[in-house]
Formats: sequence, C-alpha cells, structure tokens
Amino acid sequence: MPAIDFNGRKFAPLGWLLALALLMLACHAGARPVEWVEGTVVAVADGDTVTVLDAEQVQHKIRLAFIDAPEKHQAFGQRAKQALADRVFRQPVRVEVVDKDRYGRSVGRIWLQDTDINLAQLADGYAWHYQQYARRGQSKSDFARYQEAEKSAREQGLGLWSDADPVPPWLYRHPGMAGRQPNLDAQPTPIAPLPDTGDAP
Repeated sequence: MPAIDFNGRKFAPLGWLLALALLMLACHAGARPVEWVEGTVVAVADGDTVTVLDAEQVQHKIRLAFIDAPEKHQAFGQRAKQALADRVFRQPVRVEVVDKDRYGRSVGRIWLQDTDINLAQLADGYAWHYQQYARRGQSKSDFARYQEAEKSAREQGLGLWSDADPVPPWLYRHPGMAGRQPNLDAQPTPIAPLPDTGDAP
C-alpha cells in the first residue's frame, strides 16, 4: 500500500494506524473508567449512605453521589433515612461508582431496576442537590435533571422543604460555615460502624 500523505507528511499505513491509536488513547486518558457494584442492600445508615452485599459476600459502603441528605439527628434526618430504606432495603441494586471519598466509601449512583434512587430521594424532598461536588463529576443533562427535581420538591413543599427554613446538612455539621462555600472534603456524611445484625442503625 502507498504511504498516506497528511499535511505534507508521509506515513506508512501501519505507522498511520499506530498514530491514530495513540491519539485516541490520549483523548481518553482523562476519562474515569466505569465501575459497577451489584448486590443487595443490607443496611441503611442515613438518607444518603447504604451498605451493599455482593455475590462474593463482600460489603460495600456506598455514599449516594450528587446529593446530601439531612444528618440523622437533624430535622428530617430520620425521615430521609426511612425513605431510602423503604426504597432499597433488602432490594437488589446496581451501583454506578463514580468516586471514592476520604472515608474509603464508594460514591455512586444507585439503580433499582430503571429507577435512579439518588434522584428519587431528591425528588421527594429528602436531600439537597450537592452542586459543588456535582459540577465536578455529573453530566450537564443529569445536573439539570437533579436541579429540576430539587426545584420541584421545594416548590411543592415536599419532605424537608415543608420546613420554613431548612438547614443544609453542611451548615448543620459545621455551623461556622454559614455564609461561606462548604468545604468539599467535609461534605460526605460519616457513618457509624454497622451492627452485626445487618439492620439499619
């Protein structure tokens, strides 16, 4: 086969294919590989943290990505936890892992069949859209969908939005942050050790 001319430079066919392959690898070098966890939810710690037991009997602590639910001892904290438990406890789920937090938990989007559980918690008024984190890892279309879900819940007064002045969990955890942007590392909710019974703590 004759050499391929590209912008005045000659490439042998095999060299051209190698150059194209290297270019494609460079374009995708920054892409995060998709990791999936499949199993049954065996514990619910709060409104945005669960434990999934996979087929190998390995427990995975999962922090729901892109949302932040009230703390357990905060107003609507127990309701948010119960709402999540009602949806997924003892249910088979798939988790689309998008990150790891500083506590070693997987951060991901939980799917129950075709239902985005993270989005469902938001739509029912049991979480805030975690915008500061979402801007770093959520697609534009998903970001807009989550924003709209929070807006709709707020306008309808659902869940925590029935409160006249709900306190975001990052301010509840760190009262001195009022009026300032939250520290992203402080956002994920720490969870207590799981009881041996597997019941939600």
